Amino acid sequence: MEENDRTEQEPVPSEPQGGEEEQARAREQALTEREREPAAEDRAPAQREREPGAGADLPPGAELEPIAIEPERELGAEERARLEAEAEERARLEAEATAERVPEPAIRPQPRVSLDSDRQIQATGKRKSSVARVIVRAGSGDFTVNGRVLGAYFPRAHLQSVARQPLVVSGYEETVDVRVRVHGGGVSGQADAIRHGIARALANVDPELRGELKRRGLLTRDARIKERRKAGLKKARKRPQFSKR
Repeated sequence: MEENDRTEQEPVPSEPQGGEEEQARAREQALTEREREPAAEDRAPAQREREPGAGADLPPGAELEPIAIEPERELGAEERARLEAEAEERARLEAEATAERVPEPAIRPQPRVSLDSDRQIQATGKRKSSVARVIVRAGSGDFTVNGRVLGAYFPRAHLQSVARQPLVVSGYEETVDVRVRVHGGGVSGQADAIRHGIARALANVDPELRGELKRRGLLTRDARIKERRKAGLKKARKRPQFSKR
């Protein structure tokens, strides 16, 4: 009896647990690696292409995202009117740029006063920062600016017509020679200064032209100049953007 009781009281040695722990550790490691591995759709296209057999079944461009086309929305009345006004303004500007300028009717077809061969009329014309000193004398229509012919000094036909406007409208275009010395400003300002000086000289040649030349604005000094920049502003009137904070 004592042997049997001793046998029952002695603990039975348990089997080593190392196998189950290793298996649990291996399962956890496998789950961790699976979580770290990116899904097939999350992989970069270049990585999917490097995988063997990845692009065998996909057509070219399958990895590109489709372009979303927005449905056409109906324009409101204000927006439609604004677009129509912009189109009309654009068409008007293009028509003005391409249309030929209509020549201004002359005051008289022939000059009324003939200059003596030894007489010359001097006048000064100004526009912006350009100053033109004009000498008008009897001749055959030669026009020189700073020692060069008018077409060489002003290649643009518009500037040539601006400079010759007083001669054309008064009829003295082919009966006088004009010599000009001009400096300062740009080509547009110089052309306007030459026109102003020639108009003044012709008004001295023929006083009856003064009223008609003044009515057309050829004798008026155009005093418009670029407005100077002010302190604290970007330009003459343009201000920096206001920031409350």
